[in-house]
Amino acid sequence: MDVLLAESFNSFSSVGHGFFTRKGGVSTGIYASLNCGFSGDGEFSNATENRRRVANHLGIKTDYLLSCYQIHSPTVVTVTEPWTTNARPEADAMVTKTPGLGLGILTADCGPLLFVDPKSGVIGAAHAGWRGALCGIIENTLEAMEKLGARIPHIYVAIGPCIWQNSYEVGPEFPAPFLAENPEHDRFFRPAFRSDHYMFNLPGYIEAKLRCAKVGFIEFSPADTYSDEDRFFSYRRACITGEKRAGSLISVIALR
Repeated sequence: MDVLLAESFNSFSSVGHGFFTRKGGVSTGIYASLNCGFSGDGEFSNATENRRRVANHLGIKTDYLLSCYQIHSPTVVTVTEPWTTNARPEADAMVTKTPGLGLGILTADCGPLLFVDPKSGVIGAAHAGWRGALCGIIENTLEAMEKLGARIPHIYVAIGPCIWQNSYEVGPEFPAPFLAENPEHDRFFRPAFRSDHYMFNLPGYIEAKLRCAKVGFIEFSPADTYSDEDRFFSYRRACITGEKRAGSLISVIALR
């Protein structure tokens, strides 16, 4: 399997993690290899097998690899036990201090964020697209970790592969809510080739949110999901090329 690791997490023996690429699984039709999303005709069995492979790679039980029904919300759930696929909650982040549970985030351009406070043994995972990041998913994840005993200055955050600024063109109306939040957020936009369009820096915006919250350490993956078709699914690329759907990458963190 092709897995990206956060170098800053490697010294934490109690934590397993990985940002999984599209390589190393089973596929059908438009889906290439390690699609871990359940949407799409004929993909349920493939996604189940791919998740089994991911869980095995991390050394956790397949049924303990969890993901939510993601809705681009600020909602965070605290996890103490596994749920079934049909009972997964509507949320965009999870936190836990229960060993053996794998917190899985599905993305296809949005930012997958993995969190760990190695001193308290609290972990988290968040799906941070522009909507979620703007409406508070990052801050809410940190707050939920604090309720489990984490301390924000002790938290390490890894931002996984997502769409980067050179690939992310947005329309004329897009910057307004970001500028309303803070006029200095104009630094996350630069002019696109098309008139009144902009290139948006999603990972930069996520990083700014984390720095404002004063987390202890932030690490980036340099991978751009849009431009690297061989390794990553991309919703935007699928729309441009006319594919029916994009597959879903999975990023996971677990306490051993």
